[in-house]
Amino acid sequence: MKQHLVLFFALACLSQAAPAFEPVLISDTPVFVTKPLTQAIVKQLREGGYVLYMRHGNTDITRPDRLPHIDLNDCSTQRPLTEEGRRVAASVGAAIRKAKIPIGEIYSSPMCRAKESALAAFGTNFTIVNLLMFTSNMTDADKAPVLEATRELISRPVQGKVNRVVVAHTQNLMEIMGYLPKPEGIVVILKPLGDKRFKYIASVAPRQWKTIAP
Repeated sequence: MKQHLVLFFALACLSQAAPAFEPVLISDTPVFVTKPLTQAIVKQLREGGYVLYMRHGNTDITRPDRLPHIDLNDCSTQRPLTEEGRRVAASVGAAIRKAKIPIGEIYSSPMCRAKESALAAFGTNFTIVNLLMFTSNMTDADKAPVLEATRELISRPVQGKVNRVVVAHTQNLMEIMGYLPKPEGIVVILKPLGDKRFKYIASVAPRQWKTIAP
């Protein structure tokens, strides 16, 4: 009985000394929730007015960009697209055509992995925008014009019954909307609203295109 009383008083003291347990908030950053492409969205895409932001195809991560000495005219100084990456990009372009999604303007980062992805997916009819280039050693000052150019391309309304394509890097969107699109070759569908505004619609990984009926 004496032992029980000692234990009782010990627990009572402990409960008074320590506050009630409260869960620790590790981060107040909301988790980005992706949405799948649906047949209804495909029908909307066929009417035009959207932006298809495509991350470049698979790359060889064992050969990183030769920072800070990247030469845009020398692909050997950049993380290269692999043969699988070219196949992935080509398959994405073929799937978009099979789904009868009309494409108008096509813009690409000047990095070789982006240009080669654009070429494999859509052919030679694309415009290189140097300010879409994003590298890991950029300062905030370096990023500012890149993010401004990216935001302009994904928020400016699309004219006519076509869709705009932007082939670039994952960091552009991560900095703008807190979304790190994966895997390589993924297409992020956005609705441009003008005045630097846009709406996220859906994401399509390369393998998911086959679930969309033509």
